[in-house]
Amino acid sequence: MSTHFYETRLGHGLPHDPFKAIVAPRPIGWISTVDAEGRVNLAPYSFYNAFNSNPPIVGFASEGRKDSLQNIEATGEFVCNLATRPLAEVMNRCSAPLPHGVSEMEHAGIEAAPSSLVRPPRVANTPAALECRLLQIVPLRDLEGQEVDTHLVLGQVVGVHIDRAYLVDGIFDLRAARPIGRCGYRGDYAEMGEMFEMFRPRGPRPR
Repeated sequence: MSTHFYETRLGHGLPHDPFKAIVAPRPIGWISTVDAEGRVNLAPYSFYNAFNSNPPIVGFASEGRKDSLQNIEATGEFVCNLATRPLAEVMNRCSAPLPHGVSEMEHAGIEAAPSSLVRPPRVANTPAALECRLLQIVPLRDLEGQEVDTHLVLGQVVGVHIDRAYLVDGIFDLRAARPIGRCGYRGDYAEMGEMFEMFRPRGPRPR
């Protein structure tokens, strides 16, 4: 098999950087926060995922000191709203470079719903939302030990909202929710496609 190999420090030699397309699809953290004055911010982050199940921990990386990061530093709280295909267009409008203090929810015409345990509101018509409290903010470093302008925000999920329309026999219906993921390059996204089951193999029986 012939491969195109490159050292990242020397550049990829391709028309566009393939890194974000290779690590894909990536879940989208649609993060709602409030600042110290209670002004709402809502922004999508494609470097987002779950990192632990008990307790449930999620995290996202902010490249640069954006409003979401600063708001979480000030309040210690945020909400992760599930980004889905029906909400994709309004989610994308939340990525517009608005002035500080201007609400992306209002800009995109998104209805807000109150959270139960944290101050930031959630997106009212998302199938699911995770209320989170800040655990830690980790400045990322490179191999030389130099800080890069990216901060990993880790939060513990303290409350979960699920639209009952997406609960089928007590199971969250991902097919009906239609979550989307980021696929790299400038505007590539994917909607969750076919699902299949595959279980872990069992270990050897004890003698």
